[in-house]
Amino acid sequence: MHRWIVPYLMGELKACLRKPLRDRLHVMFCVADHFEPYTRGASPEQAEKRLKRWTSNLPALAEGIVGSDGKPYRHTFFYPREQYSRTMLNRLSDTCRTGLAEVEIHLHHDNAASEEFRADMLHFKRFLRQGHGLLSADKNTGEVKYAFIHGNWALDNSRPDGRYCGVNNELIILKETGCYADFTLPSAPSATQTAKINSIYYAKDNPRRPRSHNTGIDVRTGAGPCGDLLLIQGPLTLDWRARKNGVLPGIENAEIGGGRPPTIRRFDLWKRQHISVAGRPEWVFIKVHCHGALEKNADMFFRGQMRLFLQHLVEHAGRSGFSLHFVTAREMYNIVKAAEAGENGDPGAYRDYVLA
Repeated sequence: MHRWIVPYLMGELKACLRKPLRDRLHVMFCVADHFEPYTRGASPEQAEKRLKRWTSNLPALAEGIVGSDGKPYRHTFFYPREQYSRTMLNRLSDTCRTGLAEVEIHLHHDNAASEEFRADMLHFKRFLRQGHGLLSADKNTGEVKYAFIHGNWALDNSRPDGRYCGVNNELIILKETGCYADFTLPSAPSATQTAKINSIYYAKDNPRRPRSHNTGIDVRTGAGPCGDLLLIQGPLTLDWRARKNGVLPGIENAEIGGGRPPTIRRFDLWKRQHISVAGRPEWVFIKVHCHGALEKNADMFFRGQMRLFLQHLVEHAGRSGFSLHFVTAREMYNIVKAAEAGENGDPGAYRDYVLA
């Protein structure tokens, strides 16, 4: 916590001094699922059961849940490279064709070499695109692109003990292999958490040192890319109504699951962090994360809690006067790039701005 408490306090001060918006607020809401069907030693049968639960129940979860621009709830599965299964990815691609989900890349590795990591990412990207019709492409160049979440939060070798990565030039390799943005953070209370929080920013990689994304340059309208990789963070704050031992505030890191279901109170904490592109404060980006394959977390999604939250969220937007947009990771990135380019108005019009 010592890494990010000062930036947090500065953010709280800015929130108190923030002027009321003149334009209507638009909130982009994205669920980034670290979807690991084989986690915790699951057998192939258990993993398939976990996947089937999602592919069978996602349409019912999303039915009637519509944002302000008429688009339904949508889900982003970050699927782990090391858990590849042709059957699993075929079924996920079928779900994606319904328009309710998209697939991006997740990876756990340990003590990896740079060239091994590069080859692995290119190989998996090619498999997802050519074998399953997944991922997106740049509308101008045709290059296949992907979003990334690092397993164990250890992006750019950021664990103090050096475990679960090993690649100090990971940001450079991600960019060179087609990663359009990283969605790993926040990772608190993990020691991998960066000093920079509640931000959308470019990080410059130092290949001789780990944790190059600890700082960076905020994305702003009219400025263009600056650095090696774009990072889109989810909200990180303190929750004084969820105290530890009745004294210390809890950490609100936007994780949702069986033990931490989403609520409107939590949503308001996320929105208060006002993650946005500098110069476009009326577009706010909220990325929450989950490990949806685990049974207790799937229970939260499919036994009523998540659907009730989404219903309340749509009603909350109507009452509070902001526009709500359910987006995938790719759509969130496209809207960020539209803001960077100086576009304005309804952000829902820019879901396919750069990547189709």
